[in-house]
Amino acid sequence: MKPSPVRNRITGAALLAGIAGQPVAHSLSPVIHNAWLAAGDIDGVYAPFAPKDADGFEALIAAGRAGLILGLNVTAPFKEQAFALADEASEAAQATRSANILVFENGHVRADSSDGVGVLYALAEQAPDLGLKGAEVVMLGAGGAARAGAGALIDAGARIRILNRTRDRAEALAADLGPAVGVADADALVSADLVINALSVQPSIDLSVLKPGAVVMDMTYKPVTTPFLAAARARGLSTVDGLAMLIGQAAPSFEALFRRPPPSLDLRALLMAHLGEGA
Repeated sequence: MKPSPVRNRITGAALLAGIAGQPVAHSLSPVIHNAWLAAGDIDGVYAPFAPKDADGFEALIAAGRAGLILGLNVTAPFKEQAFALADEASEAAQATRSANILVFENGHVRADSSDGVGVLYALAEQAPDLGLKGAEVVMLGAGGAARAGAGALIDAGARIRILNRTRDRAEALAADLGPAVGVADADALVSADLVINALSVQPSIDLSVLKPGAVVMDMTYKPVTTPFLAAARARGLSTVDGLAMLIGQAAPSFEALFRRPPPSLDLRALLMAHLGEGA
């Protein structure tokens, strides 16, 4: 069903969606979605929202229930809270108890997760020779992005080991995701086929122990070549950047939020120009 043409009283545009996180000013999602809106001549705005805390995020959801917002992308630290506040959830969101998409309609909140889609898209684009079935994956971090990424990789046949500074959070995530997921220590890096940084900070691990065919991915995209990826490339390892993941999860987000597919754009060129980085 097409959204109501009634103009949003916050922005003056007919359609309003956005991204919620803390912090959120770094996000490139507004660049992507507003470019799509402009390219499709769609009377809408995609705005950043920065709730101070969990109470502020809940108030934002109330605004969505009231019909002020079509939907939200959700980033750290609200992905698990987004799932908890929804009235219904997709299989992808249920599998990881985490959501990066909330859609509001007639006071109802539906949760979904496209983070896993983004991970698989990025790996297929930048590490096409990596077979995921039976692959040993070490996931650095145990937050919402790690949950969603692990869920998609499990579905692809990979085995996941969570390496996190706080072991009890890694154990909790492993328990939630089932027998294909366990807790890792640094020794697990030796046999890893894929190492993914799902932390908001740069990890401190010894990349020299990775085998020559290992792939290293960083979910962070500012800068596109993070110090973690630069160190992996210096070792001659294949790398996958967070920008590819962002692009991969953006299209299903746009379609969910604005109820239509996005127009065709070269998003990577657009974002690299925005960041002032070479292709």
